[in-house]
Amino acid sequence: MYDVIIVGGSYAGLSAGLALGRSLRNTLIIDSGRPCNRQTPHSHNFITHDGDTPAQIAAEAKKQVLQYPTVSFTQDRVATVEKHGMHFSVHTDNQQVHQTRLLLFATGIRDIMPGIPGYAECWGITVLHCPYCHGYEVKDKHVGIIANGELAVEYVPFIRHWNKDITLFTNGTPTFDDAAKEKLLTLGIHIETQPIVALQHQFGRLEKVALQDGRQVAVEAMYAHPFFEQHSDIPAKLGCEMTEHGYIQVDSFQATTQPGIYAAGDNTTRMRSVAQAVAQGAVAGAMMNRVLIFNLEES
Repeated sequence: MYDVIIVGGSYAGLSAGLALGRSLRNTLIIDSGRPCNRQTPHSHNFITHDGDTPAQIAAEAKKQVLQYPTVSFTQDRVATVEKHGMHFSVHTDNQQVHQTRLLLFATGIRDIMPGIPGYAECWGITVLHCPYCHGYEVKDKHVGIIANGELAVEYVPFIRHWNKDITLFTNGTPTFDDAAKEKLLTLGIHIETQPIVALQHQFGRLEKVALQDGRQVAVEAMYAHPFFEQHSDIPAKLGCEMTEHGYIQVDSFQATTQPGIYAAGDNTTRMRSVAQAVAQGAVAGAMMNRVLIFNLEES
């Protein structure tokens, strides 16, 4: 019987594992080995590791966490979870069954790539989601933004802080009004309304955006916000409530709406960064230890 099983062994999961290891908690981290940022060349905006690869950060974190003898790590995928009174049974693809008193889902989200050739290959390299993570590296370059409607109206002036030379690709008929269009044009934004047929690149390094009318627009990077889904549907199956934007609903202690179940990292917040995931994982680990002390061990 584990005190805690952590589903997902990237930054949030490892951070929680560190807090639990230092709290003498018998903890198992289960990870499938498929982080969403696996093709991102560098991670930024996380002190002491600015510029390191995501894999480097995770490897060093794992090494430090596993120095604590009560923490173990296995590469596997959780298939199902069953609740039995005051504990959970965790079933994996490798036919393993583990028992635990508390659960932490640090499973992240899965980006849904649009059907644009070259988009997936550039994702995380030169097709970017976050200026705080990657904006400095492409500052003052000619960048594109794939957006439409209210998102475009809000996002373009935001990115303009880093880049003045911007082309907005609405990828079809604009869904913002003429007043918004005039505002964007006043800012010097070039607006392309033709559908995108491909992103031309070399090994993920974006070069041109090919449009339906045959034209090609040269850009050095692209900001985009693709749709996403939860990487794991198990929290929802266990009854955890979701926010209106599709994230797992948690309180300030990272507790979900289901007793004994916690969540941390990208699956809970729009603030998608290594630093945020690490912070949430640390909170979750500390709070789970507190619950074990005052709620479960005293009962």
